[in-house]
Amino acid sequence: MGMTMTQKILAKHAGLPSVKAGDLITCRLDMVLANDITAPPAIKEFEKIGRPVFDNTKISLIPDHFTPNKDIKSAGLAKIVRDFARKHHITHYYEVGRVGIEHVLLPEQGIVAPGMLTIGADSHTCTYGALGGFATGVGSTDLGVAMATGEAWFKVPDAINVRLTGTKPEDITGKDVMLTLIGMIGVDGALYQSLEFTGPGVSSLDMTDRFTIANMAIEAGAKNGIFPVDEQTIAYEQGRVDHYDVVTADDDASYCRTVDIDLSSLKPVVAFPHLPENTKVIGTFGDIPIDQVVIGSCTNGRLEDLAIAARILAGHQVHPRVRCIVIPGSQQVYMDAMKAGYIETFINAGCAVSTPTCGPCLGGYMGILTAGERCVSTTNRNFRGRMGHVDSEVYLAGPQVAAASAILGKIAGPKEVH
Repeated sequence: MGMTMTQKILAKHAGLPSVKAGDLITCRLDMVLANDITAPPAIKEFEKIGRPVFDNTKISLIPDHFTPNKDIKSAGLAKIVRDFARKHHITHYYEVGRVGIEHVLLPEQGIVAPGMLTIGADSHTCTYGALGGFATGVGSTDLGVAMATGEAWFKVPDAINVRLTGTKPEDITGKDVMLTLIGMIGVDGALYQSLEFTGPGVSSLDMTDRFTIANMAIEAGAKNGIFPVDEQTIAYEQGRVDHYDVVTADDDASYCRTVDIDLSSLKPVVAFPHLPENTKVIGTFGDIPIDQVVIGSCTNGRLEDLAIAARILAGHQVHPRVRCIVIPGSQQVYMDAMKAGYIETFINAGCAVSTPTCGPCLGGYMGILTAGERCVSTTNRNFRGRMGHVDSEVYLAGPQVAAASAILGKIAGPKEVH
């Protein structure tokens, strides 16, 4: 029986001719990732082992969650990471002023690529499946062992074939595609399974769409999400990575189910509190006033996301009742957005523009909500208390909906802005 993309990558990294769903295997790793929250406990476990890092070029330490440091505790966590990086000469360590949000930074810098096996002590490590690699989140203990051994164990996942057809409309983003899928199958609909995206509709999704979709595979309970390597992938890697491994699924690969999505039929959607599966199409509900908008994160903080938001905000003002916070995903994104005039557009519209950080997404800083407040956010989770007080509400949406909502002071689609 044939193998899926994920199964082929795992088999190769396990040194096996083939694997099947349910197999327990040990694989060599191409990249190991941690941030300023997850690295310190991983380092603690690593130091118990008493050996050097397995490869200082295959470890990425990205202090992005609470940096620039929001308080004394976060400064202490960042120092643990900084000291470890210096001691072990970690190649991929990025200091404040050069750092970006990890899942934006690693693809941008060519640190992850097609065919690679990457683990990270962050659940949204699955982002890199957009490039045709296997990437998944692990706990800090597993990561500490991986930094010493360069290996990790896996249970080979079964796979869901998400077959995309049609062409994505202009007012639709990858966020709408993924929220629609999660609305269809639920937050546990792909539990410990691989979401493998196939079909002719894939070609109408740009790389930013794919990063967003793969990023939120975990929000459907998936082990990973993965896209085929095509012309767009190759164009993205041009100048970033010289050599990589293109893996394709076998024609007779086995999938536990197939989910069909016609991209041409999609409309902008919003995930209501308090689960990403609680999706509603724009225009199917009444007015919902809001207090804050966040445009950014590892899900929607790329240049193309900012371009969408800037086009809608241009010539408009953020509603006087609303705080709009824009967070570029990396220093490069910030610089490119500045050159393109997007930053000026945001500031002229009344937005606050932040240095790259995960900040508000996890209720850290740079946009915390108090009781009773509502936020439209391009982040990836809206669990109760995710962005602050347990009695606040987070509505997940794409950058086009977030920008329109900021202008109108209520949850709105881009076609409502005149």
